Amino acid sequence: MEQTSGAAVLEHPTDAAVSPRLPPLENGAQMTRDEFERRYNRMPDVKKAELIEGIVYMPSPVSHTQHGRPHRNVITWLGVYNASTPGIEGGDNGTVRLDKANEPQPDAYLFISRTCGGQARLDADDYVEGAPELVVEIAATSASRDLHAKLNVYLRNGVKEYIVWRVLEQAIDWFVLRGGKYERLVLTKLRAGVEVYKSETFPGLWLDPAALLKDNLAAVLDVLRKGLASSEHAAFVARLQEAKEKKR
Repeated sequence: MEQTSGAAVLEHPTDAAVSPRLPPLENGAQMTRDEFERRYNRMPDVKKAELIEGIVYMPSPVSHTQHGRPHRNVITWLGVYNASTPGIEGGDNGTVRLDKANEPQPDAYLFISRTCGGQARLDADDYVEGAPELVVEIAATSASRDLHAKLNVYLRNGVKEYIVWRVLEQAIDWFVLRGGKYERLVLTKLRAGVEVYKSETFPGLWLDPAALLKDNLAAVLDVLRKGLASSEHAAFVARLQEAKEKKR
């Protein structure tokens, strides 16, 4: 060490001296996905941040009736389907690496396992890489973004089915990817007074939207059980198993 005017000068600066402290994520900031991840990883107190078209979004705290309870019901619905369908995986608020400018954290998602022919995969660091086959967003104050910027991102990256629950408007939109664009899934009459959505990508995943909007989880699960008992679901499970065997 060399002394100059009584002050100590380090011959080899420490890492702290050569690596400036990363600034925190800020709502509305623009950056690459790599920069977003670096900053996000330095902020363990932040529970949700998303990068959509290169712009950072950091949601405000959410209320019970506008997000917490609807989220619980969706996760329960998808969880029961997941438990009955070997070969698929699901998540809740997991980070999804779509492309270099987009890293959303969907409220819920399902994807077919890579070993069964799915399009998404888990990275070595346990993030979802690529587009899950199905994404769900619970939208209250975020409805405009979920139906425009996010919709376009999910479309461009090949998410096959996209569900948006617009809580304040008491509406559920179910989009299906067909011919390079999203089309609205048409309701199917199950019985008198009951119309349901039937997933095209996940056979047997049936939803009674009216029951979901009324917070009638028992009725939602009753319709789902009918879907799980269908021949379409049995055939889907068999196809997943066959695809898995071929990859061995």
